[in-house]
Amino acid sequence: MGFLTLIGLSVALAMDAFAVALGVGVTLPRMTFRHVFRLSFHFGLFQALMPIIGWLAGLTVQQWISAYAPWVAFGLLMFIGGKMMWEAFQEEKALREHRDPTRGLSLFLLSVATSIDALAVGLSLAMLEISVWFPALVIGLVACTFTLAGMLLGRRIGAAWGPRVEVFGGLVLCAIGVKILLENTLFAGPG
Repeated sequence: MGFLTLIGLSVALAMDAFAVALGVGVTLPRMTFRHVFRLSFHFGLFQALMPIIGWLAGLTVQQWISAYAPWVAFGLLMFIGGKMMWEAFQEEKALREHRDPTRGLSLFLLSVATSIDALAVGLSLAMLEISVWFPALVIGLVACTFTLAGMLLGRRIGAAWGPRVEVFGGLVLCAIGVKILLENTLFAGPG
């Protein structure tokens, strides 16, 4: 695989991470270095690990993964996005303080949901008999960089739009989930 092809692939895989980071950046009431580091690190790590897992799985589980991966990503993103929108309408400030998508289960679910496409890339690399190690590193670094950029841009948008932008962030996550599902089921070719 050529380096330009690898960069193009990495950028394509990082687009979901960028969009989710944009939504997270919009919704955080106060963004700190820790928020940015946690999300960027985990998105980059998961984007790097998923191709390795897919590559190791090889051809044995390809049909199972390709059949269910879009549904898993869709479900995770709809859950997190719906939760963000629901919490946006809560009146109590105490509930709002617990809403940090860069921690705990939300961080894990978002990391998996945004990197599930990279699993299929790993399977493809195994079928093409291409070593996964360098591509996984590049994919992870690009995802980390795009996540950082998305969060910083989201913060600027959030500051301009005010406190109710959590709904926007939730809608972004849900839209990404629908996009993944449609691209991999409805608009996927036969076979």
